Amino acid sequence: MKLLCSQSDLSTNLSLVSRAVPSRPNHPVLANILLQADAATNQVSLTAFDLSLGIRTSFSAEVWQGGAIALPAKLLLDITSRLPEGEITLDDEASVASTGEGLIVTLTPKSGCYQLRAMSAEDFPELPIIEDAEPIHLTAAALIEGLRGSLFATSADETKQVLTGVHLSVKQDTLEFGATDGHRLAVVETTNESPLGGSGELEVTVPSKALRELERMLAHHAADDAIALYLDQGQVIFEWQNQRLTSRTLEGQYPAYRQLIPRQFERQITVDRKQFLSTLERIAVLADQKNNIVKLTIDHASQELTLSCEAQEMGSGRESMPAEISGEDIEIAFNVKYLMEGLKALPSSEIQMHINQNLTPVIFTPLGGLKMTYLAMPVQLRS
Repeated sequence: MKLLCSQSDLSTNLSLVSRAVPSRPNHPVLANILLQADAATNQVSLTAFDLSLGIRTSFSAEVWQGGAIALPAKLLLDITSRLPEGEITLDDEASVASTGEGLIVTLTPKSGCYQLRAMSAEDFPELPIIEDAEPIHLTAAALIEGLRGSLFATSADETKQVLTGVHLSVKQDTLEFGATDGHRLAVVETTNESPLGGSGELEVTVPSKALRELERMLAHHAADDAIALYLDQGQVIFEWQNQRLTSRTLEGQYPAYRQLIPRQFERQITVDRKQFLSTLERIAVLADQKNNIVKLTIDHASQELTLSCEAQEMGSGRESMPAEISGEDIEIAFNVKYLMEGLKALPSSEIQMHINQNLTPVIFTPLGGLKMTYLAMPVQLRS
């Protein structure tokens, strides 16, 4: 194998795929990145796979001789990222080292020469494929919207593994993202551009780690880029342009979260999202000193929403802001972190709060735009 590529192309694509290299591989070859060069198409592809998450990307290069080899991921990235911009020649040759036979890859930038011990490409595991599956087509924008509006609500508790992922439900012409950690719930509905054939739905739960990598990768793409999504009960694949992300799905029954969302409400409050969020951030300084609890007082007569916090022996804080309020007065308390994270994810200038009682689920929705529902459970105020 012999090829010529730019330092920036090699470094950028290595940093992208290296996020799927396990920190503690249970097999030596998994600490490597598979490099494949195709002389017919002048394309170089890089693959990393930890047996759960797999990332593949490709870029153009001048390939004089095709081939494939597994290269040490960390070493290759550390060297390549520090090389000056310009052209790099990659060349593999069989050599006999003092310790015996081995594969050596030579990197030749304009300023020098580096040799790395490599492994055979045959030892590298194949990325999974989903056979006979019709892809679901989405835009990058729809996928990013769904991820931004749901990922933050996943659980970090590995003992409830199914809650550490986002639940994807493919319906006739929509894709729904649902995430809950048991204290709050985020649901986003985006348009699916290729309706499912037949009737019924397809549902899988995808690990949040894989979806965070997907979100990071898509951030560099145009909003209208087409993404093909292949779903199976054991595997999910996202494919676009010259990139692919594969992930195992999480096993177990995901909670029927739609049943948690109330259908009717006694109170409705419309408020400016940015003002609400900035006020919360100030109150949170005091809330962090004690129990992370912020109290909301809803005053119908004055059409005001008041946020307050009492941190004994530290002080207290109180701020009011205008709001459109329908329904009777109420005092209700929340974990301030859950409120702030939800408000950051709601993509609109104004939001609505839908409330029944001070200990029943509260729903937050954006006013116009994205179809998103955020549910937060209030906490009990101790007098």
